[in-house]
Amino acid sequence: MRLYGKVAVATGACGGIGKCIIKKLITEGARVVAVDLSQRHLDKLQAEYGDELITMTVDVTQYDQVAAAIDKAIDHYGQVDIVINNAGIGAPKALLEHDPIKDFDVITAVNQKGVYHGILAAGRAMKARGHGGVIINTSSVYGAMASELTFTYNVSKAAVDMMTKCAALEFGPHKIRVCAVAPGRVDTPMLHQYKSLGLWDHIQREQMRSEFTQPDEIANVIAFLASDEASCINGTTVYAADGFENFKYPLLPG
Repeated sequence: MRLYGKVAVATGACGGIGKCIIKKLITEGARVVAVDLSQRHLDKLQAEYGDELITMTVDVTQYDQVAAAIDKAIDHYGQVDIVINNAGIGAPKALLEHDPIKDFDVITAVNQKGVYHGILAAGRAMKARGHGGVIINTSSVYGAMASELTFTYNVSKAAVDMMTKCAALEFGPHKIRVCAVAPGRVDTPMLHQYKSLGLWDHIQREQMRSEFTQPDEIANVIAFLASDEASCINGTTVYAADGFENFKYPLLPG
């Protein structure tokens, strides 16, 4: 139980990766504040885990709501040690077909501004407490790779990588680590949008193992980064993409 005695706040708690993060945090001994926009899905988490967590409905595009979630952790548990900025959205769409509001502003507000809010609120709370902490941001391999149909998503995740570096530098003197995890193609509802485009089998064959990463694999990486075992990992984005960022789709079988 690597996180025993720790208190964690995680946004996007009811998504494909988020639910696995919550499960892993609890398994590792953390006390958890699960944050999501959907009260209905949070109620399901509460029913599943009972007193092992508390929940809060939060719109991460609003700084005051994110800060309130961290305050709730402190009020309820007396501390906050880990903040995981996991909330994110995206939908495949060709750039020339974009609606600037729906296809850029809305996604940017969640994926980029939401992470900024989490970093800022967590940093302030951890500095005030004086015992340091860990902030972990969910990025993506697409923060460093160009791809079709995902312009805004890629741009927002590139911003997450840079926010991670800059925040780590400024928060270092306060013993606050800031890291990011960059998943590749993870078998979640967000990825399932590619089925309607007829691309599901193609993108699966592109994987090194010819299968998608599972959400619990990403949660395992996040739990490690949140633990004291990762004390020397700071200001960096850790790729958890089965090597996807390093190779082209093989031309030869086998």
